[in-house]
Amino acid sequence: MIIKNFELKKIDLKKNKFILLYGKNEGLKKETIIKLINTKDIIYNYDEKTVLDNSNNFIEDLVSKSLFESEKIVVIKRATDKILEIILSLNEKDISDLVIILNSDNLEKKSKLRNYFEKNKKYVCIPFYPDNEQTLSKLAETFFKEQKISISPENVNLIINKTSGDRVALFNELEKIKFFSKNGKKISSDNILKLINLVEDFSISELIDNCLTKNKKKIIKILNENNFNNEDSILITRIFLNKLKKILSLSEMFEKNKNIDLTISSAKPPIFWKDKEITKMQLNKWKSQDIRKIIYKLFEIELLIKKNLSNSINLIRDFIIEVSTYKKSNN
Repeated sequence: MIIKNFELKKIDLKKNKFILLYGKNEGLKKETIIKLINTKDIIYNYDEKTVLDNSNNFIEDLVSKSLFESEKIVVIKRATDKILEIILSLNEKDISDLVIILNSDNLEKKSKLRNYFEKNKKYVCIPFYPDNEQTLSKLAETFFKEQKISISPENVNLIINKTSGDRVALFNELEKIKFFSKNGKKISSDNILKLINLVEDFSISELIDNCLTKNKKKIIKILNENNFNNEDSILITRIFLNKLKKILSLSEMFEKNKNIDLTISSAKPPIFWKDKEITKMQLNKWKSQDIRKIIYKLFEIELLIKKNLSNSINLIRDFIIEVSTYKKSNN
């Protein structure tokens, strides 16, 4: 059956053992899971791939209750239609002391998983859509009121525009402003823009620097820890392009003089002292001909992003991973 996220009282966990949450609003889904469970319950988190790779053991553990002593919550993340067979199998077993929550991304109307949960009265299906500006504004206003922070409606709107309908991103920005205000600093529009953009640009610059040093482990960590969204992908491409142009110029100089220290010291504008070592690493990793190829590829990615903004962050992620594994030319 289908219910709205504000109708959680309709759910009886003694009867409704299978719950599907789908949609893009991860922040609201997390809040919903917290509301659904009791504080005494223990949550076991799984990824769908892990469950599918070990489906027999997973089902056996749940049925035999070898992992559990009392009522527990099992959350399966990134659930797709592939998990339906396992859910149907569990439905035939005795799992009276267990609740299964499936957390899915967007599911189309033709999705078998979504259709099954929508049509079965014992199953609960809750769609989650991006928050609108009004909802996010109320959340922000409540936050500032509780923190006793004075801020104008115009500046609240400035923050909301950055979040792209994502309450997780909103609360990240609100936390930055809260810590900024603790130092007694004024919450002006200029300060808000500097606070948000400086942190964001630093993360993006760090991401690109590690990409050009081919530090894949660090890249994955930065991508996982930062809440980059589709709108950020345009900013990433611009910063990446500027960085590539600088490295190309230095690489051409290095290939002529064969002296990396001279290349670094002769750079215009001068390279800041803390960036010198990582720039040396990048010059040793790349040849000018390879950088040109990456620049052309980045132009293609930028065109794809403009045509498909809803999938742009995935496009730029894939590009970054591809660049980080690029093999240096031998000639």
